[in-house]
Amino acid sequence: KAMCSGKLQTALLVAGYFVYLLVGAAVFQALERTAEKQEKMAAAQMKEAFLQNFTQLTVAEMEQFMKNLIEAIQNGVYPVGNESQFEESNWDFSNSFFFAGTVVSTIGYGTLHPKTAGGQIFCVFFALFGIPLNIVFLHRVGKMLSLLCKKLGKFLYEKGMRKKKIKFLTLLFFLATGILVFLCLPSVFFQITEGWSYSEGIYFAFITLSTIGFGDYVVGKQSDRKYFSYYRVLVAIWILFGLAWIALLFNL
Repeated sequence: KAMCSGKLQTALLVAGYFVYLLVGAAVFQALERTAEKQEKMAAAQMKEAFLQNFTQLTVAEMEQFMKNLIEAIQNGVYPVGNESQFEESNWDFSNSFFFAGTVVSTIGYGTLHPKTAGGQIFCVFFALFGIPLNIVFLHRVGKMLSLLCKKLGKFLYEKGMRKKKIKFLTLLFFLATGILVFLCLPSVFFQITEGWSYSEGIYFAFITLSTIGFGDYVVGKQSDRKYFSYYRVLVAIWILFGLAWIALLFNL
């Protein structure tokens, strides 16, 4: 009964955690998408005005254009290419879910952030409750994985292996498996999808899972590449389970 109750609690926690992220993503999308469209229209108009009059601009006007351009880029608007690129949103559901995941995991790349007053206030409360929920989630998943460690240890003990050796081999097994599953293989995937080198993929994976999150490398941000739907959702799920693996290592 205790085991069934524990499994039910874990299932409810995992379901509640992902529902929390899904609701957060939907709210961020609703609050930020309209404001982003207005920013993109303003950037497109600024670019058009510049192209029509760039030969007649004064030094002061040129400097103002540069300031406006930098501000647009800082807000996640890149006025390059044709108009179809302005139709693609940084706050579609995939990007919003990815953002919600980086908030609760405290990675915070800084390349995408809420700019409306409503989005910023909601982000405060979302993080306030989401970060503790994330800690509980990681602890529970880490605990489940540690049960697998115990089963492996019990199996090795029954084979006549000493306890110290069992502890060392168990830690080595989960360390090697985690490095393969959460660092090495995803880096190949990023190399193919993002066009990065393998070393850049490893660097991104480590900086992300360690929650350093410099923001110098972020998935799904290159305007010249086509990404499949929900690419960033899959990356967000990889991040969450990668963090659970790190929590397991701490438990071990």
